[in-house]
Amino acid sequence: MIDSSNSTTGSVEQADHYASQGPWLLRLDHYLISGRPFKSISGFSRFVVEFIYFGVKEARACVFVGLFFLAVFLVPRAGMFGIARYDLLFVIAIAIQLAMLFGKLETWDEAKAIVLFHVLGFALEVFKTSGSIQSWSYPDPGYSKLFGVPLFSGFMYAGVGSYIIQAWRLFDLRIRHHPPYWMAAIIAIAIYANFFTHHFIGDYRWYIAACTLGLYARATVVFRPYDKDRWMPLLLAFILIGFFIWLAENISTFFGIWRYPNQLTIWSMVHLGKWSSWSLMVIMSFVLVTQLKHIKARIHIPQ
Repeated sequence: MIDSSNSTTGSVEQADHYASQGPWLLRLDHYLISGRPFKSISGFSRFVVEFIYFGVKEARACVFVGLFFLAVFLVPRAGMFGIARYDLLFVIAIAIQLAMLFGKLETWDEAKAIVLFHVLGFALEVFKTSGSIQSWSYPDPGYSKLFGVPLFSGFMYAGVGSYIIQAWRLFDLRIRHHPPYWMAAIIAIAIYANFFTHHFIGDYRWYIAACTLGLYARATVVFRPYDKDRWMPLLLAFILIGFFIWLAENISTFFGIWRYPNQLTIWSMVHLGKWSSWSLMVIMSFVLVTQLKHIKARIHIPQ
């Protein structure tokens, strides 16, 4: 008979060995998760250490988004090497995603979830930029545009999913008092549907937000910046992530990646109301991520 406890211990040790000896970014992850260079710290010293670790882990979780936006800053509007900007950004996005996958920074299951984010995001982009809606536009040329939308645009939505997946591992996230999955799924479907239907039957965003508030009111996220668990309301996490995406959207429109109708002649700040839309999009993304088996195991649903 095989001793399952020994085999499990062996597999964990093998995983730890690979992480400590693998690619440098994987070694960094192993250090951030398991390394404890500062012992017996307290008071202000603990605050500083946890704050730094929190910032580094957040930056590391944003590696896909960070590299992609670095490309946005560096690739000129005229493109490079005879390649249009939209096409080059598409190639770069694919290269980053493949590097993360084959560098063991993502599993195949996680990659499948990210592809789903891409598909959902691209479908929304096609609808929003269609001739009858024209919520925003992609004015530059490119061979990788489909229905007037560059294919790289889906990766901007996939980046949200990538961040959540990476943060889950780096911060050892756990969710307490999560609502039943079927209720969360209904909210996620309503959020996504409203992005389409509000053009025809009115915007029910705030009604959906009120339902979401009630559904997640008790939910908390437990995270570990350094060696001690901290917690915060899950709704607050959604709002904060939505805010930083709104900031990124301002940067993207400033560099002309896409434009809203009021930005066609001169750039202006994206309407603050978009913050709420992005926060709702984060909630939808979170619901999709929680369907991954290894993440679902770390979610507590009250009976």
